[in-house]
Amino acid sequence: MCSPAARSRTLLAALALGAAACRGPQSALDPAGRGADRIATLFTIMAVGAAVVWLAMVALTVFAVRVHAAPRVERRTALFILGGGALVPTVVLTALLVYGLALLPELVAPAPAGSLRVAVTGEQWWWRVRYPGPDGRTVELANEVHLPLGQAADLRLDSADVIHSFWIPSLGGKLDMFPGRTSRLALWPTRAGRYRGVCAEYCGASHALMAFAVVVEPRAALDRWLAHQSEPARPPTTPLGARGAALFLADGCGACHAVRGTPAAGTLGPDLTHVGSRHGLGAATLPNDAGTFARWITHPESLKPGVHMPAFGMLPPADVRALAAYLEELQ
Repeated sequence: MCSPAARSRTLLAALALGAAACRGPQSALDPAGRGADRIATLFTIMAVGAAVVWLAMVALTVFAVRVHAAPRVERRTALFILGGGALVPTVVLTALLVYGLALLPELVAPAPAGSLRVAVTGEQWWWRVRYPGPDGRTVELANEVHLPLGQAADLRLDSADVIHSFWIPSLGGKLDMFPGRTSRLALWPTRAGRYRGVCAEYCGASHALMAFAVVVEPRAALDRWLAHQSEPARPPTTPLGARGAALFLADGCGACHAVRGTPAAGTLGPDLTHVGSRHGLGAATLPNDAGTFARWITHPESLKPGVHMPAFGMLPPADVRALAAYLEELQ
């Protein structure tokens, strides 16, 4: 048997873990956007309502146990059952329903005209992200979304294959993405930082490995980032990187991937123009470094089951190191 002190320490540890789970870059209970704030408030109110109904049921149970051996007072018993078993749940649940429905217009309202527009396409198992520019050109990248602090963003969501679901818990609610249909989601971030988005609809073998990084920053910083992303890739600055750039084209990588400023113009896979500057690899599930690039090139299936990229394990280790160095230099 555990001692009282040990039980106390265990309880405190459990409470600490529970409190820690309510915070972080992927917590709906640590809101950093208007939509997420409303949803977190709704959750709190619904939890209180559930507690009220639960307490009413517990009171009914205690009452039934205590009066079992005593002479029953039919009128008092009927009133207690009617109040605790019917009236309280009806009033509480109706109030929760009305409050929840009242939030819907705000949560589904489109972003104001002139808001930053971001197009996101869910694919097995990564995210194609596009920023349409005022000059008609589009900045494309993968698995990373940058949003303006204190301003609305107009997200246009669709799917290239199966049903996905776009969700950034810290910023707002989720929205399903259907093949052949474009849906709109307005997000209004209120706190700068880096957050994590996920696919919230099971979509295949690597559904759990389909995340994306979200960066909320002031509009001026976002505009600078967009201007950099719109530029073509810079030539490699090291001999190893230059050799990797030649191998990238010679080994056929450009058939699936684009690197703007080079002959590589594939569209099947993610755009790699500035892949070395991204916050992660493999849909934000792996660190962005040369070692991970090398493992992804040679054994992608071991990192993401069902991935559509073929393995290039037949390449000599020196060639793999050169390719990894080139991709890391794509800043």
